Amino acid sequence: MDDQRSVFDARDRLILALSALLRAERETRAALEAALEDEGISREVLQAMLSDPVPAVTQEDIAHAEHHAAAFARPRRLS
Repeated sequence: MDDQRSVFDARDRLILALSALLRAERETRAALEAALEDEGISREVLQAMLSDPVPAVTQEDIAHAEHHAAAFARPRRLS
């Protein structure tokens, strides 16, 4: 990972991390939408989800996002 860090500056890492977080949010939203369409979530569960405060993003979350975003940024070999 140290080699990857030397390739990306702080701005690049932030963009990649935010991109990964946005992708995760979209996947979560799509899964929630599918569950609602299938009536797989009860009203009580949905109310609990909506009333639960959004957790703050931690340094661990950013590191996790950077790790996954780096996989998309690596040059791919042509076979």
